[in-house]
Amino acid sequence: MKKYIKLVALSSLLVLGACSDDFLDNEPYTDKVTENFYKTPKDAFEGLVAVYDVLQREAYGGPLLVSEQASDDCFGGFGIADPAGDLEWDRFLYTIDKDMNASIWTNSYLGIYRANILLENLDKVNWGSETALKTKYEAEARFLRAHFHFQAAKMFGDIVPLDHTITASEFELPRLAPEVTYALIASDLKFAADNLGNENYSQVGNANYGRITKWAAEAYLARTFLFYTDYYKKADLAGVVTKAQAVTYINDAVSNSGHGLIADYANLWVAASFENFAQEGNTEMVWAIRFNGSGKGNWDLHEGNRFQVNIAPRGGSIGRYATGWGGATVNPELYEAYEAGDTRRDATIINYAAEGLNFDPQAREQRQYTGYSWKKYCPITNEAGTAIVEINGGNFQIDNYQDLAVIRYADVLLMAAELNLGGNTAFAQTCFDKVRDRAFKNTSHRIPVTKSVIMEERRLELALEGLRYFDLTRQGLDVAKAAIDNNTGDAQFNVTFRPETLGWFPLPQSQVVISNGTISQNPGWN
Repeated sequence: MKKYIKLVALSSLLVLGACSDDFLDNEPYTDKVTENFYKTPKDAFEGLVAVYDVLQREAYGGPLLVSEQASDDCFGGFGIADPAGDLEWDRFLYTIDKDMNASIWTNSYLGIYRANILLENLDKVNWGSETALKTKYEAEARFLRAHFHFQAAKMFGDIVPLDHTITASEFELPRLAPEVTYALIASDLKFAADNLGNENYSQVGNANYGRITKWAAEAYLARTFLFYTDYYKKADLAGVVTKAQAVTYINDAVSNSGHGLIADYANLWVAASFENFAQEGNTEMVWAIRFNGSGKGNWDLHEGNRFQVNIAPRGGSIGRYATGWGGATVNPELYEAYEAGDTRRDATIINYAAEGLNFDPQAREQRQYTGYSWKKYCPITNEAGTAIVEINGGNFQIDNYQDLAVIRYADVLLMAAELNLGGNTAFAQTCFDKVRDRAFKNTSHRIPVTKSVIMEERRLELALEGLRYFDLTRQGLDVAKAAIDNNTGDAQFNVTFRPETLGWFPLPQSQVVISNGTISQNPGWN
């Protein structure tokens, strides 16, 4: 891992260095960071911003696209002449690009590295009377460190957990057992949940808009608890958080966060609502990765949402939907899974035929055309057919601006329903009913809450938000295989989930090579 760690360190130092000309003028860089940079609360804040900055890189080549292609809800898609790597994610193959998951790995460890740099230097800051600010920054940094660890762990299984910046003697650390990684994740999230205040920053205009809150930490703790305890068949979260504690945290987020469901599901998504869009600072967004279009075509910046172009209609704008690459075409089975009257279907998925849109897959060179694509996160045009991002002076590939929802209040309700089953079933039912009632805009579609109906509701409510694949694998490899396997008679859509992979994705082969034998490839991918 020596080469990799050096690259991560250099990129991190360059970002921190951008905050100060003097910083760039001094050698050696590492001495400047560790001994001289962190003096004031302002320095610490700039270090915290550098940790947050990594989040925006997850929009390109990250777990959202990869996991949706691997799930039962999407195929690989993109163009007929595009590289076949996206087909391999869809079909659980590993022959073309041995580093196909490199960006997920490196972004995760870049974020971990920057968080550790900040955490190790907080005591060097002269906080004066602002000691509470030190605790706040520590809580935010530890939350983000937990997030980056979880991004890697849910994709690759055993990883290298790092609670400090490593020295030269540690460049070839081995992967550790999951309980070690998840103990660190749980400890970090618990610290964040216990030390952040009761503020809710969901409203645009708040000075702390978009930053980590107590409520985000409580919800994220519940998410990791459910994944770890389900997948690894454990009673608690790595000995750090018990089931009772997880319930307390998620119930607190339900009852006391100030978050809530907006009235109309479609208004959560720009392309589903247009002028009725609820805006990104709506009360349902517990935590989202924030983007803006300020880059104006500058490829060296990562301010814009580079994910959106991947799933937009291929070959030119159509209707009010702006053009893109046609990735991750939607499986018709997802569209058909919604009941009549469920408003989430048409807010989530573009049905070209039903919307009267003449999409010619041959002329547009669309691979794996199904007649359905993403409406969530699809960029839009004005009424004249010009992409909004271009009207604003941006590049349609890199300057889209819609935030990526990481945790919505609807997810909080469904996690609360799941965690309260068997303990407080009445509360579980109430949480579950709120989600169903909003979906159908009435109370006549309520059904008794069980684990199986919660999992199906999660599929429908949170479709195309990067959670489905992990919800399947945590239920068991047999459940994942039954859902993902696909053989419709058309070979281009054939998919066979391979349980021998244990549900994990292949490690970037470059990391295996430079580890000098301390890291081996995941099972099923050799």
